[in-house]
Amino acid sequence: MKCRVIWLGKSRDSWIREGIREYAGRVGRYLPFAIDEVKDEKDADAEEGRRREGERLLKQVSPQATLVVLDERGEQMDSVAFAAFIGRHRDRGTPELVFAVGGAYGFSDQVRKRAATVLSLSAMTLTHQMVRPFLLEQIYRACTILNNEPYHH
Repeated sequence: MKCRVIWLGKSRDSWIREGIREYAGRVGRYLPFAIDEVKDEKDADAEEGRRREGERLLKQVSPQATLVVLDERGEQMDSVAFAAFIGRHRDRGTPELVFAVGGAYGFSDQVRKRAATVLSLSAMTLTHQMVRPFLLEQIYRACTILNNEPYHH
């Protein structure tokens, strides 16, 4: 199974970029992994920006991919449940599992409708920048759990 993360806009802060590099490298040791950045909207109102970003994002998701949208109102899982979620997709032959991180204004209804799962990393509000390394760390943690490795205690 391939795993891919798509997010809107560039990762601005150096410490975020470093966290992304670190955990992307770790995940890549377990499964084919890629990150794609989609241009965000800077000059549109929130609704129009979500629509344009959503159209660009959905062009990056193949029809056979399973899309997981990250949203503060989504389902919450602990790390073991998240690992089981990834493991179920791996075991049933999901060709590509795509995680999408929205921009500052979230996702359009069109993106939400395409999503197989809406997932929340926390009940707390996190910036769309900070979610990036946090998500990658959780994917890495899930890989170690699935491989019975000691990273997750």
